[in-house]
Amino acid sequence: MSKTNKIEVDGSAISIIKNQNEDYVSLTDMAKFKNPESTGLVISHWLSTRFAVDFLGIWEQINNPDFNLTEFSNIRFDAGSNGYVLSVKQWIERTNAKGIVSSAGRYGGTYAHKDIAFEFGSWISPEFKYYLIREYQRLKDEEQKQLGWSAKRELSKINYHIHTSAVSRNLIPSELTQLQKSYIYADEADMLNVAMFGKTAKQWRDDNPDKKGNIRDYATINQLICLSNMENLNAVFINEGLPQEERLEKLNKIAIQQMTILENIEARNLLKAKN
Repeated sequence: MSKTNKIEVDGSAISIIKNQNEDYVSLTDMAKFKNPESTGLVISHWLSTRFAVDFLGIWEQINNPDFNLTEFSNIRFDAGSNGYVLSVKQWIERTNAKGIVSSAGRYGGTYAHKDIAFEFGSWISPEFKYYLIREYQRLKDEEQKQLGWSAKRELSKINYHIHTSAVSRNLIPSELTQLQKSYIYADEADMLNVAMFGKTAKQWRDDNPDKKGNIRDYATINQLICLSNMENLNAVFINEGLPQEERLEKLNKIAIQQMTILENIEARNLLKAKN
């Protein structure tokens, strides 16, 4: 299991981990909202109810082929009766359940698949469940945005390899040293930076001494899309034998045109969303 993130639900910080590529939410953190002093008891009380056992049984039968139905039937018969208490450890060991996990260590505690965690949220309070679902969805939306940005960044890197290959074939004489070749690569990369951002990588670093990474790490998605297109076009222009000065002028005009289109599309989409 590995930690992924935290969300804040009605003032409570809730941890979320990845377990077999699925999101598992901390029931321990959620239980603190109801009773911060006895989280294990809160979870056990919920787990001992007939409602919780019925839901867990349905979830396990759908998602867990190794679920022990015989033991589940025994637990279901007793669930909800006076004085009946079922711990997380007993539930897991007796039924071979997978929807709830308990662990020690850095991210220790009791975690449940998000479907189960939402049901636990209902037992805590309907309002808590609402905020839990809302904040979880907000987290997923942010992850999707970051995934989109990362994908565009990787595309930019792939296209850069195509671009440097064209530089090697067309601009670097074989008699140049490796150091001289690296200067030419840097020169071509900075030519694209100037066309897109109006400054070289060094100029950006001088202007932003406290920032880590490089100028492209702080680019918007639209800028990365445009830069990706420019890298492909520059490779074509190099193969056609165009001098760098002419390529810089062409690429700058293309950058202005494409960014104008992309920004106008984004502005229209934002306007539609508001309406």
